[in-house]
Formats: sequence, structure tokens, C-alpha cells
Amino acid sequence: MDDEGIRAVSKAEVILDVLIDERRIFSFWLHRDAASSGRDGHLVEWPATLVPLLQGTARLQIRVHATGEDVFDDDITLGSGEGRIRIETPDGRPLALDKSGRRVQTFDTRSAEHTAPLMRSIDDVLNVLHDLGIDAFIAYGTLLGAVRNGQLIGHDSDADLGYVSRHEHPVDVMRESFHLQREIVARGYPVTRYSGAAFKVDVRESDGSVRGLDVFGGFMLDGKLHLMGEIRTDFKREWITPLGTASLEGFDFAAPANTDKFLAATYGPTWRVPDPAFHFPTPESTHRRFNAWFRGTRDGRNIWDRYYSARRSRAIEPSDTASWVAAEEPDAQHVIDLGCGYGTDVAWFARQGVRATGLDFVRGAYARMADRTAKEGLDAHYLFFNPLELRSALSTAALLARSPGPRVLMSRHMIDSIHARGRRELWRTTAMMTRSGGRLYLQFLAVEGDDGYAASIQARPLRPEVIAAEIAESGGTVVRREVLPVSSKDGAESASRICRMVVAWDR
Repeated sequence: MDDEGIRAVSKAEVILDVLIDERRIFSFWLHRDAASSGRDGHLVEWPATLVPLLQGTARLQIRVHATGEDVFDDDITLGSGEGRIRIETPDGRPLALDKSGRRVQTFDTRSAEHTAPLMRSIDDVLNVLHDLGIDAFIAYGTLLGAVRNGQLIGHDSDADLGYVSRHEHPVDVMRESFHLQREIVARGYPVTRYSGAAFKVDVRESDGSVRGLDVFGGFMLDGKLHLMGEIRTDFKREWITPLGTASLEGFDFAAPANTDKFLAATYGPTWRVPDPAFHFPTPESTHRRFNAWFRGTRDGRNIWDRYYSARRSRAIEPSDTASWVAAEEPDAQHVIDLGCGYGTDVAWFARQGVRATGLDFVRGAYARMADRTAKEGLDAHYLFFNPLELRSALSTAALLARSPGPRVLMSRHMIDSIHARGRRELWRTTAMMTRSGGRLYLQFLAVEGDDGYAASIQARPLRPEVIAAEIAESGGTVVRREVLPVSSKDGAESASRICRMVVAWDR
């Protein structure tokens, strides 16, 4: 064990659990998940989301999941070597990694008191869906726990519901899913949309922690079940309906008529064998279909969710873009930050006495800053904004376009992380927000050097002339344009270069 990862030798594939101070943090398949293999064994690197927390000393156990045998048990020192390694939230709540590598509060650290609101919400949301004529049921890990032993799976961290629509066309399935979302929101639940056929209901537990209740839509077509999350397999509708029941944590919930068939379709024939490192072996053809049908609104979401969950911004000073905008627009009344990320620039402008609004499609990125600015009583606001979801983009743009006074828009490295379709919608909504006055201050990566700048901001270079042509096509005018070097770090052969544009749209 060292800062690079875990090295182990085994001729046979094996599932290993990693425990820190006697608590399971994550699991892996040794052969499948190894970054490299050689004469000295298989190297499994520390998950990127865990690395920032691996600073200090702790007891480390490597345990064979199937037998419970510890093949390693000793104190180790990693990173800075100072203090104890603590895998927990800033306020001391224990964390582990889910199957996607995100830091979460798994059910094995929660009591029945903590999870009771989730159980009641499952019951409530199922009843809402049933009243709407939808045969919804518990699915995926939630159903698996119910069928195995009637309990939530310890290494799981959310709850799952599913339903099979009576529609057969993806467009009708999406329309139905948005209708269901509106009905659930009307009951007072906060909802985050994953895709055209799946969304998450936020449930607050007894200690204030927020747990996700996922609602996955599906449909039958040509004898196959298509279910978000992600299943496409030969199936019969009578294996779903009429619904049966399954008991979970003392609650009886709707379940597929044939739970064995459903779980085999979900997890394969070995579904009865616990596997905390399970990965969905989805064929590429299924990915392509689901992405084309339902996931245009989610492009890049997984990357940015992981990016923000692995990092906490400590910045209190404005970004280079914010400083540029402040110098150019000293009398700004309302600054709108497109792709605000952590929301630091929004807070900075608000502290200067300027009304500021941050827009981003990762709510978790700006949540902490939104709470902080609200407590400070600042004129700072944060809104969900996804240029790939037309109803989100246009409704948010229309809301801001009606706000009083001219608006100054800024965008720091947003367009270099979305594709051309997203940029087209961005120009459209930006034009709406500036029609009554105002400009867009745009910064993006123009040349990628070897200084690591592009990787640090998850950006890819764009040609300024291409962006200028897109803006012109949307009716905008590039008032000013310049290409500048990024401060190069020591040892870099070449510095990255950014492009800055000032853009206006005719009134």
C-alpha cells in the first residue's frame, strides 16, 4: 500500500473490500479494476474522489468479500502523514464510495430513524404514481434488498423505483415522465431530472441529510424491456404486471410480478450473490439507443458531478474573468454568471453591492455558496440552467430577461465544456437576456499547452473564428476579441492560451 494504490497478487479473480478504521469504504474486483498488472501483482489505484481525504494515518484492512478473511490488516500512512485519515463529511458524518466512485452516506452507517423518511417517501411517491395510473414498483438495489432479506443493502446509498409505460415510442415515454415529475413537484418534493425518462426525488432524512429516490421510466418494444438505468433485454410484460408486493424495512411495497425474472434481467443470473463492486455490463448498442432517445439533457453530467463532489472550493477572491468584467463594467447593476460552478464569483459581486445571479446545471456545485450568501443577506441568487434542456434554458432566460435594468453576462470556460448544440442554445438564451441592454463577456480555451490548465478546468480548445461565426449566425456581434496566454507553471514547455470576447446582440 502506498500513495499510488493497492497492490495484490491472486491468480483467480476476487472481490476485495477496503476498510479504513474498521469501516468499509469501497470494494473492487482485483483483475477487472487493476490499472496495471505485472510480476509484482495487480495495482488498483485509489479512487480519485477518495485521494483528497487520504492524508494521515489509519488502520487499513483488505478483506475478501466472499469469505470475510483479512489478507491485510495494519496501520498505514498516506499523503501528508499528519493526523488521522477521516472519510467523513466536514461535520463528521461517515462516507463511503458508491459504485460510481462518488462519496456518499451508505445505508450501513444509518439507523432506522434516519431512513424512516425515505421509506415513507417511497410509499408516498408510489401512491402518487399509482393514482396517476402508473404501475410503479421498487427496482434495482431497493428491490434486491427486499427480496434478499427485507433490508436496505448496506453498501447502497439511494432508493430506486421503476415503471413500464404503456407507450411504445420514446417521445411519448418522455412526455409521460415530465408529466409525472410535475405531479410529484406539486406534492412538495424537490426533483432533479437525470434524462428524458428518469428523475430523482430529493428526500430529507431525520438529521438533515438528503437521500435520492430515483424514478426510472421504461417501455416494451419488440418483445424487449427498455428500462432506464440501463436495461434492454428480452422480457414479457406479464413479468411486471399485475404487480406483487415485497417487504422492505417493515414496509410492504409494490414489486414486479416475477421478481426473479426482473432481478435476473437487472443483475444477471448471479443476482443472489452479494457484489458491492457490481458494474452494469451494458452493451454499447444499448448505450447508443438510450443516449439518443433520452440523454441529450444529461451530456457531461456524470463528469461534473464527480468533479464537484471530489473538490471543495476555498476561493474567496474573484476569478480572472470576474476581475475583467468588474473593470470593464464598473456601473453594472446585475451580473449573470453562466456556468457559475461553485458560485464564488456570484458571491463576490454581491459583496460589492451588485445584484448577481449564478446559473449552472449542477446544483450541488453552488449549494454551499447559496446557503452562505442567503445567511449573509446578499443579493445573490442561484438558478438551475441546462442549455441542453430547452424548457430549462428558455424558462430561465425568460425569467431573467424580465428582471429590471440592463444585465451584464459573463461565462468563464463554459462553452469549452459543451458541444455545438449546447452552444447554439446558449447563444439563443444569451440573446434573450441581453435584448434590453447588456453584453456577454466570454472566456474560453483557445490553445491547450502542456501546463495542465485544460485538465484542471475540464476544457477542450475551441477555435475563436468558429465561435465568432456561431455568434454572428445567432445575430450577435463580437465587439472585441483577444487571445492571451495563461500564466505558465514551472517546467511547462508551452502555456495554454485563452480567448476573450465581448459580445452584444441588437435590441
